[in-house]
Amino acid sequence: MARTLKETREEKERALLISCELPERSEQDTWNLLYELKDLVVSAGGEVVDFVIQKRLSIDPRYYLGKGKMEEVRSLLKQSRANLVVCDDELTPSQVRILENFLQTKVLDRSQIILDLFARRAQSKEGKIQVELAQLEYLLPRLTGGRRWLSRLGGGIGTRGPGETKLELDRRLMRQRIHKLQEELKEVKKEREILRRSRRRKNFFTVSLLGYTNAGKSTLFSSLTGQETTISSRLFSTLDPKVRLLKGSGNILVSDTVGFIRKIPHHLFASFRATLEEAQEADLLLLVVDGSDPKAQEHIQLAREIIENLNLQEKQMITVINKVDLIQSRPWLDLLLKANHPAIAVSALKGDGLGNLISRLKELEERSRSVFLPS
Repeated sequence: MARTLKETREEKERALLISCELPERSEQDTWNLLYELKDLVVSAGGEVVDFVIQKRLSIDPRYYLGKGKMEEVRSLLKQSRANLVVCDDELTPSQVRILENFLQTKVLDRSQIILDLFARRAQSKEGKIQVELAQLEYLLPRLTGGRRWLSRLGGGIGTRGPGETKLELDRRLMRQRIHKLQEELKEVKKEREILRRSRRRKNFFTVSLLGYTNAGKSTLFSSLTGQETTISSRLFSTLDPKVRLLKGSGNILVSDTVGFIRKIPHHLFASFRATLEEAQEADLLLLVVDGSDPKAQEHIQLAREIIENLNLQEKQMITVINKVDLIQSRPWLDLLLKANHPAIAVSALKGDGLGNLISRLKELEERSRSVFLPS
């Protein structure tokens, strides 16, 4: 069983992040993705010591970066005393084996870091099933070659979840486990659907919070519902969906969902699609963004793209510009509000603007109810 971070604090892993800057990706985009990857690694309990970027026309099929660049990485590992290399792109099983043999250290990619965070955050039965299912589907093609780093449990990044015994299962047993988890997930989804049908019969007006991870969704959820929930600056502090009544209302339900990030691997997105089903059933979406972040508009665009991928673009949506107490520039706030109309500015932590938001929710709920009243 993997030890907790507290138990292995002295073993905190020092990570070197590497990225390939391709022609379709600008230098700024590459750095934005690396800074996000840094946040992911830190949230997983690691420490980032340096970055390595190489401009290339395409990713090297063996070494990801060129072999010469990887020799630089090997030297940098010794100089910085780093014991982990994290790649911003998903690596093939053969690339991982080649790099670990060449660098003589553990090599992870973005997918494994995200899976590690999901394994830490999942609390509900549904969340744990989805985490294990995603991990096994990721690990299945990577079992060949006997990676010695996978057998080392400890408290290191990338070791949480199924554990050593499951990693040692043969392909047949692993496929059986995947099938069993898929069946369990179907049952959990049936239970959730029964709850949703009950809500529809009672004519609840449902509101779902969406947005970039760490935008303050959990704080807003707590402020709107009065329900205490996990509030943290770490990415993916909320993984399991929560549904509660809006304060002062007996007919409006608010749900909190997992946060979005850039370049989330497709297979992870598919594995956690069930977590976002609350949004698919919602009458109204609240797209929450950290207005104090200079990349706020980029995060809004990212969230809108994911919303389109979920086929939710036709749903009624309000953009909630959060953390207005931290915004120094009024013109910047006005620009965000104008560019994302309809939008409301709030501070979920301080309470600024919450009255306006709650009034708007009640107004929309009354309007939707009047549609079903007999004329």
